[in-house]
Amino acid sequence: MTILPTQADGILPRARSLRIGYVALSDAAPFVVAQELGLYRKFGLAVSLSREVGWATIREKIIYGEIDAAHALAPMLWATALGIDSAPCPVLTGLILSQHGNAITLSHRLRDVGVRDATSLYHEARRRSGERRLTLGVVFRQSSHHIFLRSWLRAGGLDPDRDVRLVVVPPAQMFRNLAAGTIEGYCAGEPWNTLAIQAKLGWCPAWGSAQTESAVEKILLVTERFSRERSTEHHALIAALAEACAWCDQRENRAELAEMLSRPDYLNQPVSVLDPSLSGRFDNGCGEIHSAPDFHSFHQGRLNVPTLSKAQTLQRELLEENLIGATQVYPALPGRLFREDIFAAAMQLTPNPELAAS
Repeated sequence: MTILPTQADGILPRARSLRIGYVALSDAAPFVVAQELGLYRKFGLAVSLSREVGWATIREKIIYGEIDAAHALAPMLWATALGIDSAPCPVLTGLILSQHGNAITLSHRLRDVGVRDATSLYHEARRRSGERRLTLGVVFRQSSHHIFLRSWLRAGGLDPDRDVRLVVVPPAQMFRNLAAGTIEGYCAGEPWNTLAIQAKLGWCPAWGSAQTESAVEKILLVTERFSRERSTEHHALIAALAEACAWCDQRENRAELAEMLSRPDYLNQPVSVLDPSLSGRFDNGCGEIHSAPDFHSFHQGRLNVPTLSKAQTLQRELLEENLIGATQVYPALPGRLFREDIFAAAMQLTPNPELAAS
């Protein structure tokens, strides 16, 4: 299905140019769909999409104004606002783009020595006592991936700070590092797990939607200054992406979505690599196809609404994992980062009653 908006059904009278950064992951889908289906234009925006190497690049380009908005990890809001490993910058989100979408991939070398789950990985780590510690990759220190991996390791008896070595690796470099043997596993978004599986280099013992009912994953990241000084464009962007999220969540659109994402300008990966997680028939690399219809979720229920309770839950998880310091946060911070009021204002622009009622 292709939407071809006209001037008549546009919400705003003229195009306003925006630069948006994204990382080449399957859950960048709303940005691609909004471009391909003309939703930015429908809301009076002219958007230039910029594919970035990784999350640190996204953060730096937001801070220094090289991009106006970005596909971002939800915990990056805390890292950026608090100035963790970067200059501090007041940021916020008015839209949650997705939940879940991540998986843990381990090398077949580990499976060959008997690893099947976190408990058997514990025994392998203990066997290596005195040798090089198991090295696993995460995409960013303040990330849902890091929280997920640490929780999974602890469930098997491993101390993530002592028994293994966790290193930050950009998503697109995970597969190459696994192939080279510099890491022995990672937690990353799609398609980097399926790519390792289809190359017979890795297998997945766990994925996000199978572990938790809901987990905020990606958000639309902007600075407070952008939201304040360009509120009209910000609201229009949220409205366009909210419609894109709803389209992405319709099962009948997933095959077309995989084809869109596969194009050279976007993820530049074969449809066969993108389809398993989008179709909800996830191959774990062990000869098993799992039904995972919510492997990626973009819109269901009130997923897109950046509520205070969601921000408080995420902040608590970051504190529990010692990924942010207790002395750095303050009571008003969650509500400053997750802005339900901005989402509500943006929804006044959309003619879609389902979105406006979210």
